[in-house]
Amino acid sequence: MKDSIVQYNKELSGTDPDGAITYFNTLFPGRCVFSTSLGAEDQVLTEIIAASAPSVRIISLDTGRLFEETYELIRITEQKYNIKIEVCFPDHVSVERMVNSKGINLFYDSVENRKECCHVRKIEPLGRALDGMKAWITGLRREQSSDRAGIETVSWDETHSVLKLNPLINWTEQEVWSVIRSKKIPYNSLHDKGFPSIGCLPCTRAVMPGEHIRAGRWWWEDGSKKECGLHNDKK
Repeated sequence: MKDSIVQYNKELSGTDPDGAITYFNTLFPGRCVFSTSLGAEDQVLTEIIAASAPSVRIISLDTGRLFEETYELIRITEQKYNIKIEVCFPDHVSVERMVNSKGINLFYDSVENRKECCHVRKIEPLGRALDGMKAWITGLRREQSSDRAGIETVSWDETHSVLKLNPLINWTEQEVWSVIRSKKIPYNSLHDKGFPSIGCLPCTRAVMPGEHIRAGRWWWEDGSKKECGLHNDKK
């Protein structure tokens, strides 16, 4: 698999996101899935997929704790592009067991609790959605965090045993917003209120001027390397 990933990255070197998505969709017809959190990067990819690769399956993880603005953007996006975003929910038994055992806002009590919540509400549902798929398309960019700085256009996700295609990996935030504005792509209104990265409501805050774009995610935790566990890449 390592040799294959090296080859994929060579073949896609210099290819724009449209070309990279089309390449993988042709390589794995019916077995490519795009997971969108409705963030700025994902809205750009939705625009591309709707126009160039409509057979790519589009999913979104509803943790049950999202912002109302995110739910509204799902409706707007589906209408604009005449698509259906498949909403994936966590297993209700697992959520009930976790909440009744550790509390409704358990994630504030410890990093371990927060990771457990992310696993139940995000990682497990994503695993079900990726079952049988060959390629997972994401909106990851190197600029987003130090953990993502070394990710390639194509990587291997060990957790779900699937190839991961990151078409915007080299894009800057400025490039993302330039495309959104020029193509009038709908975006989450929270971005205009100081939320560059948007996750679950109780785990996301607006950032202050000069703060890193992901400073508002799990802000109560110490350290800079804070991820939910969805993205554990290996080359």
